[in-house]
Amino acid sequence: MSVAKGEVLKVEIEKLVSGGRGIARVDGLAVFVDRVVPGDEVRVKVVRKKKNYAEARIVDLIRPSAFRVKAPCSYSGTCGGCPWQFIAYEKQLSCKREHIMDALEHIGRIKGVQVHPPVASPKQFGYRNKMEFSFSDRRWRPPEELSAGNIREDFALGLHVPGTFDKVLDIDTCLLQPNLGNSILADVRSYVRKSGIPPYGLKSHKGFWRFLMLRHSFHYDTWLVNIVTSREERSWVQPLADTLYEKYQEVVSIVNNVNTRRAAIALGEYEILLAGEPFIKEKIGRFEFTISANSFFQTNTDCARRLYEIVRDYSGLTGREVVLDLYSGTGTIPIFLSSRAKKVIGIEISENAVRDAQKNCQKNQIENCLFICGDIKAGLKHLQDKPDVIVVDPPRAGMPPDVIKLIGGLSPSIIIYVSCNPATMARDLAMLKQNYHVLEIQPVDMFPHTPHIESVARLELTK
Repeated sequence: MSVAKGEVLKVEIEKLVSGGRGIARVDGLAVFVDRVVPGDEVRVKVVRKKKNYAEARIVDLIRPSAFRVKAPCSYSGTCGGCPWQFIAYEKQLSCKREHIMDALEHIGRIKGVQVHPPVASPKQFGYRNKMEFSFSDRRWRPPEELSAGNIREDFALGLHVPGTFDKVLDIDTCLLQPNLGNSILADVRSYVRKSGIPPYGLKSHKGFWRFLMLRHSFHYDTWLVNIVTSREERSWVQPLADTLYEKYQEVVSIVNNVNTRRAAIALGEYEILLAGEPFIKEKIGRFEFTISANSFFQTNTDCARRLYEIVRDYSGLTGREVVLDLYSGTGTIPIFLSSRAKKVIGIEISENAVRDAQKNCQKNQIENCLFICGDIKAGLKHLQDKPDVIVVDPPRAGMPPDVIKLIGGLSPSIIIYVSCNPATMARDLAMLKQNYHVLEIQPVDMFPHTPHIESVARLELTK
């Protein structure tokens, strides 16, 4: 049968594909559906028809899957923060493993790799050590709010709805952060609304309040509050900082990042210290790290330790090796490897990250780590030590082909590839497979209730 736009179909969801959508098939045609679970029998309406596939939305859930559960969050289905809350956690893990295997086979053309079951997050809620909430002068109103007449539409503090850049879902509780974060969120909302100072609008580019970023140290149970504004007006933000600092003994750092640019990012052009220290401290294993408002740090502290342990174990270090870490960030991986390596060299383009890495080494009395600030390609071309092991932890876009070529030219015995994107990992591994064998991959679930998965791949030189 042919499928047309507007047609209503009865389908059964086969599996979830990369990105989190479900897939069903109608006479061989792939039909993609949001917010479904493998095994769901649903009635859907086709909203887009292309030559090789169709997209549809749920009209009716006929028979729910055994893996469908009740989402504990009242914003589930609207908020874009954690779209998989309605899927049993064990099924989330198996779907993520399947995504990695599919990417290896279909993108990388790599078969026979042992992909281990993902390491589960010890916490499925309250696991995030960093949350970034957006202010907006345009509030997204879900269906249940449309009939209410007493809701301000010119203020919101919360998270974005998928597919909208300028409207924000106003939320009072996020289950991904520890409870104290929700109390801080409520106090900030109350203060800002009473202040009469308008939030920033992503369309109008007017207004003052832009972001509220909260960072939490699980080991020390301390918090950093970063208030991001469109310009410097200390008299407007200092009373809020004083209120929070006095009320919560756990809040040890409050800063104001000032971002005058139109770009919708929480990174300011400069930072003002409002109360306490300009950082918090976190401990992973025996190592302590300093985290400032804009430091990169894995958002799931419990899983970060396990991730670094896997990298260390996969490296097979004996104390005689030179290790090269590309995209070394604030030095967490080099520091974890330092006790088992002769020397660890990190290359990182961010000056702030390199400074943080050097400070973290000093704090932990580590003397065999060297950090090079600069472009990866330039750093590799001027490298004096031949690495025995190379660790790469690139951004979601993966590595440029010329960087992969340079890595291959160094011929390390072992390559450890840390990835947050199975598709780009598979693509990059395919470019290395001529000289390297992918031995195994260990996924780590850093992001429960989302389609995202972190992976550690171990590659061995074949010739």
